[in-house]
Amino acid sequence: MNLKPKRSRPAGDLSARISGIPCLIEVTHFFIQKPLGPSCDSDYDCYGYTEIEFDVLDRNGRPAPWLAKKMTADDKAEIENAIERANHA
Repeated sequence: MNLKPKRSRPAGDLSARISGIPCLIEVTHFFIQKPLGPSCDSDYDCYGYTEIEFDVLDRNGRPAPWLAKKMTADDKAEIENAIERANHA
């Protein structure tokens, strides 16, 4: 899957391909909880975590739920990694 930052598009934060079909990815939620150390009540807070939610859009910026259904676990992981990289840049 080829991911690259958005250029001049009507909507979406990243360009991607799911099952070889070009699409846009629009990030709807992104949160990083940094590790707080061993004195925390929750193991998630202790080690830290990242929350990512996104929508899959067609190339015209319209929601594409049919394409989101074709997304594999590898596609999703690659998209989430690209979102994290884009937010750390």
